Amino acid sequence: LAHDLLTVDRAVCRIPTLAIHLSQGDERTTFKPNLQSHLPPMLATGLTDALAGDGAAARHDALVVGLAAEALGCAEADIVELELQLADAQPSALIGARREFISSGRLDNQASCYCGTTALVESLDSLEKDASLRVLAMFDHEEVGSLSQQGAQSPTLRDVLARAYAAAAPRGDFRAFLARSFQISSDMAHGQHPNYADRHDPKHAVALQKGLVIKHNANQRYATNAVGAAFAREFARRVGVPIQDFAVKADSACGTTIGPITAGGVGLRTVDVGPPQLSMHSIREIMGADDVYFSVKTFVAAYEHFHEVNKAVDVDGPDPFWSDPGKGWATAVGAC
Repeated sequence: LAHDLLTVDRAVCRIPTLAIHLSQGDERTTFKPNLQSHLPPMLATGLTDALAGDGAAARHDALVVGLAAEALGCAEADIVELELQLADAQPSALIGARREFISSGRLDNQASCYCGTTALVESLDSLEKDASLRVLAMFDHEEVGSLSQQGAQSPTLRDVLARAYAAAAPRGDFRAFLARSFQISSDMAHGQHPNYADRHDPKHAVALQKGLVIKHNANQRYATNAVGAAFAREFARRVGVPIQDFAVKADSACGTTIGPITAGGVGLRTVDVGPPQLSMHSIREIMGADDVYFSVKTFVAAYEHFHEVNKAVDVDGPDPFWSDPGKGWATAVGAC
């Protein structure tokens, strides 16, 4: 058996809404479709027996199995099982009179994934001289709770860090390694909506094109604390890019990220950040193109300057590891 990824590079279905002329009562003022009966996609004008055929076609729609086989370049009978998601087929675009905005599906949170990946690649030239372990972690299922084999509540991150540290420092103290590490949790932030300015705290609203956002919440919906925020500001300062602060209105609900999950599960110092955007969770979201640049620059600085910034941060007294990193923690721990 082979496990393959696939994408169908064309629009194959549509979920048509009801014409307003046919709507009744509250349907004219509210959009509240029945998830079972109103959202099946339209694939073709007529479907033959939906359970016809053998193998996967006996459990899934035959048209869907055919589309998957076409994308994979195999016979329909070769497909044992499917796990597919519908997605907006329109490509991303630069929009606006000056082409300064990115319009795309799934900016939340693929934009952060792109920024993090780009930053890690751009920082590789300085890796050889760095005593730190640079990691980029991207998880599935953040929007549905993160409790899965490949979600942020799984032991994956801690296990990978443990294996990497054991290979680099087989006689070191992994718990001390975690305690002196630092995590940037990046998930998109709510930019101030020009048509709904009253939905934002006037002292903590953030703007598109003004840089990465540090996210704060007293109820720990975000994992940011003063130390984490200081790290993020210093990273941005070192590369000369702007950075902003966000807190939700006191009378509004606050979303959350995987930051508190991994901070609590692994024990990493954490700051929650994210590029600002509008229309979060819409089929088509929007963000400023400059904020991609500002985010990448800030993340590159985090990868390249963390060890220097960490040495300058004194929370509970000087850390003997960073005061003389040549000795390594295993030797310096005796001086604590």
